[in-house]
Amino acid sequence: MKKSKLTLYIFISLVAGIFVGWKFPEIGKHMHPLAHIFLNMIKMIIAPLLFSVVVTGIASHGNIKSLGKLGAKTLIYFAAATTLALIIGLSIGMIAKPGAGFSTVAISQSMVDKAVNMAAQNAHNSTLEMLINIVPTSIVKSMADGDLLQIVVFSIFFALAICAVGEKAKPVLDCVSSLSEIMFKFTQFVMNFAPIGVFGAISYTIAENGLGIMVNYAKIIGALYLALLLFLFIILNIACRIVGISVFSLLRAIREPAILAFTTSTSEAALPQAMKIMENFGVPKNIVGFVMPTGYTFNLDGSTLYLALAMLFSIQIQDIHLSTVQLIFVMGTLMLTSKGIAGVPRVALVVLAGTLSNFGYPLIGVAILLGIDQILDMGRTTVNLIGNCVATVVVARWENEFNYTKNEIFNKQFAKKQKNIHPILKHGFINELDIEEHSNQGISDINDSLN
Repeated sequence: MKKSKLTLYIFISLVAGIFVGWKFPEIGKHMHPLAHIFLNMIKMIIAPLLFSVVVTGIASHGNIKSLGKLGAKTLIYFAAATTLALIIGLSIGMIAKPGAGFSTVAISQSMVDKAVNMAAQNAHNSTLEMLINIVPTSIVKSMADGDLLQIVVFSIFFALAICAVGEKAKPVLDCVSSLSEIMFKFTQFVMNFAPIGVFGAISYTIAENGLGIMVNYAKIIGALYLALLLFLFIILNIACRIVGISVFSLLRAIREPAILAFTTSTSEAALPQAMKIMENFGVPKNIVGFVMPTGYTFNLDGSTLYLALAMLFSIQIQDIHLSTVQLIFVMGTLMLTSKGIAGVPRVALVVLAGTLSNFGYPLIGVAILLGIDQILDMGRTTVNLIGNCVATVVVARWENEFNYTKNEIFNKQFAKKQKNIHPILKHGFINELDIEEHSNQGISDINDSLN
């Protein structure tokens, strides 16, 4: 299925899902299995895809010393991005005050009980435990559990061992490289089922919550989406400008995985396709394979922003006033606890409930947010994806490895209406293989080779 048609079908499925969930909620509630099936198909791709991409990227690169620098620069960027996300969430929460005057009359005891149960869960008990859990005891178990960071750690060591062995390991590297190509083709097959998954996910969400929930919780929903947009068009836009690309061209490139992330509320659905797109966008395979999966643990910009805003919301509805020192301490705790959380639905609420409980604050705010978590999760998951895509570009540019020629060719394929485009480019006859083949040549050389 061509990308243009797939995008159209996904959009049609999105609109159809909203209509079915709104007008026929009983039918919409039974559509969730469609989303589950599609997500399961995505999950079966991720482990072998991630393993093959990371191993091929690092082992083919051959420079082991550069891996340490790559890791350090990646973590520095992650720390900066998530700190800015936290500041924006905190600022919007203090200005908009979404929890001020919120009525808690409609909150049932069962909702409060769910919040208490969430507080009892621990995403990770300590920073030390989180570091220990990064190292897998069994790669088979890590792949079965879908633990991205453990898969990355194993893949890095596997790639380093290939580099150390040298020529004797070349057959293994060739095999892994072939596996990478197979898994990307596998991903294309699976993506043909995306419209069905989107329809099932969005129709179920609307049927369960109803469109009326958007009105009842308008203030907190509006505050979150405003904060997410500000982060996207200020912070991420500035990051893109610094490295010399347009944030709009990037958004246009990843529109399909972004729609998937939005409608399914899980980053996993968008990861395989987003990785391939960023590689075609001009980011080297080894950087894509390292930064994106690591980002789903350490660079959840949307989730971090949401936690700051949700914490203030939970405090404001109880009319609790914090001093500046208390506020900084609470936000610092959120900054640490947000690291290592999985990019799956509801885990942000678990972190929020645990943090509120640790500081002795009431959990009624979590109970309220439970009712609209799916709506909020759609936005923050999408920003998580976009933030990690931007991170790959920034780190690649920092490493002086971003391929601007390849990026220019990629962008020209989308700019069909511009008059100065070569006729063959205008009609979209250059495919991904052409981009890969000609990425190191100038535009004139490409035209000559085509003629």
